[in-house]
Amino acid sequence: MSFFEHLEELRWRLIKALASVVLFSILAFTFSDQIIDWLIRPTRHLTIPMSLQVLKVQGLLMLKFTVAFVLGIGLSLPALAYQLWAFVAPGLFREERRWGPLIICAVTLFFLIGAAFAYWVIIPFALNFMVNIGVEGIARNISIEFYTRFVLQLLLATGIIFQMPVLTFLLARLGLVTPQFLRRYWRVAVVIILIIAAIITPPDPVSMIIMSIPLLALYVFSIGIAQLAVRKKPRLPTTEEASRP
Repeated sequence: MSFFEHLEELRWRLIKALASVVLFSILAFTFSDQIIDWLIRPTRHLTIPMSLQVLKVQGLLMLKFTVAFVLGIGLSLPALAYQLWAFVAPGLFREERRWGPLIICAVTLFFLIGAAFAYWVIIPFALNFMVNIGVEGIARNISIEFYTRFVLQLLLATGIIFQMPVLTFLLARLGLVTPQFLRRYWRVAVVIILIIAAIITPPDPVSMIIMSIPLLALYVFSIGIAQLAVRKKPRLPTTEEASRP
């Protein structure tokens, strides 16, 4: 394929990816009331009551659009991963192409695991921590828009961070990282993980530690994934073998 043919292929892949996001966003909008109820459910189990309120006339409508769009991205993640894989697959070895379905499933699975960890562990703890910090007599009235944005950001960020094993597998297949490299610089990785955990979690050290523990476990798991990727990497033919008919 020529350069412009690659651009045309990329354009159609992007159109199909965007169409999947739009389709799932429309589907999510029809269930937006149930989804919003699911998002605010952690506030019902706090030690100190917290009240959510709407501060704008169009607040609930814009909230439904935001939730539908973000959930549309999450639901279309397998389609997005497939379009990306379909674009790069023609330049890979035949054996490497067989990893496509597994990678697509892994991307979806690790995203769901990360989002579930954020919803069931990080968000309840962070809410209890922040709501308990206050002055007596001041009501905890929180804008539902700010609260939903806070929850969605944690869900998306944690789901993306949990893609570490998949990213490590791809980098190892490309020869950009090795298991030996990951073992040698584990101290640097710990510092980077702590920084990432501090960025995506609320500003308290306990939430950062809770987030760091699974990330450290994923890093150790990624070393094994890199070892598997290197072991399965196809051997390039020698010059003599390539010249044979």
